[in-house]
Amino acid sequence: MPFPIFASFSLFYSLVFVRVLFYVFANPEDCVTFGKGENAKKYLRTDDRVERVRRAHLNDLENIVPFLGIGLLYSLSGPDLSTAILHFRLFVGARIYHTISYLTPLPQPNRALSFFIGYGVTLSMAYRLLKNKLYL
Repeated sequence: MPFPIFASFSLFYSLVFVRVLFYVFANPEDCVTFGKGENAKKYLRTDDRVERVRRAHLNDLENIVPFLGIGLLYSLSGPDLSTAILHFRLFVGARIYHTISYLTPLPQPNRALSFFIGYGVTLSMAYRLLKNKLYL
């Protein structure tokens, strides 16, 4: 088992996963655990900035979940250590830049470029996985 590659993948995945742990309550039914009626409403917030963070969070989920699956299979397939770390670093860097460009907000094509870099890294890992293991 290529332990250094798996350890590197685990490190870089945990860096992007930490961002997924912070939730914002935008729906009344989500606040029920914090109280009933008026007490629950103080946890409910609708704000343009919150909505921007929510959209960034949803975009992270759409990109980080495929990275988890493909990256895990890729790291267990025995790739070259430097190539694997390059893939992981590019993905994490692209996602961090995407978040910064989403929340700041920077003008397009900043956000789109960082999205496509991250998605391209995931596709590159999938291609290398299929090419090396299925001999395509």
